[in-house]
Amino acid sequence: MKKFVWSCSVIILSCAVLIRPTQAQEALTELGVVQLYTQDELLEMIRSNTHLKRVQADDCQLVKDIEARADIMKLPAYQFLFGDMLAFGVCVPKNAERGWDLMLASALQGLPEGLEQVGRYYQQGKLVQKDLTKAQHYLYEAGAMGNINAQVRLAELFLANQGSPADYETVYRWLHHAVTADKDLHARIEKALKGLASRMPEAVLTRAKKPL
Repeated sequence: MKKFVWSCSVIILSCAVLIRPTQAQEALTELGVVQLYTQDELLEMIRSNTHLKRVQADDCQLVKDIEARADIMKLPAYQFLFGDMLAFGVCVPKNAERGWDLMLASALQGLPEGLEQVGRYYQQGKLVQKDLTKAQHYLYEAGAMGNINAQVRLAELFLANQGSPADYETVYRWLHHAVTADKDLHARIEKALKGLASRMPEAVLTRAKKPL
């Protein structure tokens, strides 16, 4: 009888864990078990460029899970993360070529953060040969999806006499209506807007400032 009661207690406890995921996560955290990042968490880390530091801070415990979501499930955010880990040898042996392929795959799936990073690497000549035409292509795609970092980088390319003046209006409109709490990014946006404004006819500038 005591054994039966104990078994029932275990079942009840197991059910309680199943219907209370927050408590279960807290218990795992106390045991030192690192929880896999949610999609929103991972994207926020990528935007703030803290994703590699986070993987290291978690003692590289999630490498196999990250790899599975990148290679088997082909989730673009995880393709980006694992690709960056491989490119710089974070928690895994360095493999820049495979890392680049994964980051490019995330971009081709339409991940704005992946598009921005690929465009930035082409702009900087990091991992790949510098190619400003390709940089503009990827940055424009990311900017059109609302990625502010890509929008600013594209404007800065224009101000360095790269790209077509025909795109000034679109990029100015994006930045004019951009919202960010990042002071440094806000300063870059302000500088870019002033630079673009000096190159645009008044009528075009007025049109670009109209409410969306």
